[in-house]
Amino acid sequence: MSEARTVTAAALAIGDELLSGRTRDKNIGHLAELLTAAGIELQEVRIVPDEQDRIVEALNALRSRYDYVFTSGGIGPTHDDITADAVAAAFGVACTHDADALELLGAHYAERGMEFTEARRRMARMPVGSRHIDNPVSRAPGFVIGNVHVMAGVPSVFQAMLDNVLPTLKTGVKILSGKVSCPYGEGDIGDPLSAIAKAHPAVNIGSYPRFSGDKFSTEIVIRGRDQAAIDAARADIETMLTSVGMKLGATAD
Repeated sequence: MSEARTVTAAALAIGDELLSGRTRDKNIGHLAELLTAAGIELQEVRIVPDEQDRIVEALNALRSRYDYVFTSGGIGPTHDDITADAVAAAFGVACTHDADALELLGAHYAERGMEFTEARRRMARMPVGSRHIDNPVSRAPGFVIGNVHVMAGVPSVFQAMLDNVLPTLKTGVKILSGKVSCPYGEGDIGDPLSAIAKAHPAVNIGSYPRFSGDKFSTEIVIRGRDQAAIDAARADIETMLTSVGMKLGATAD
């Protein structure tokens, strides 16, 4: 359902491999894109190692501050997959083998003619009181507890889980955006663009430099929840660019 207020979220990526550079995160950008489209603002991202105290500390800070928290990583079958235990500790509940998850995974491995080892049984562990997040890729479920959605780190699995989560979330007013292509560098437009940003507090104005090999240009992006406010800021930016062009032309002469 849609509400007039802002709905906020944070992401918590878990794993030593992310911090060492062995693995490059591919989930945060995907999450940000889908949440923005749904009218949910991703306002903070943290990356923490596979250390329970660090995970608990970050999770408790984020879940108290935002409407939703999405975690990725650390719910696999190996000894260093400790996210389920850490989430349980953060909520002050036990982490146990979930009966429905055990049944689901047991049937999955039986169908494949594979032994349901103790390592694979670890993927059925979750905090008491959790609800499953369906995993159509590899069957091992993620889980939801409170406002925390715990999902796999493997991008294809994370994305599939997120597709199942999104329809269950409350959403806010969607962010609208507009773009203005500027043929000048940020150094030429920085001061007047700052003045325009102050004059239009209802929108967020970002400038992104481009370099074509011989000259700089800038892409200006205007974001907000009201189209009229975006249009008003765009009009002032276009007027400013005309003025800057005339000034630069006079200087060149």
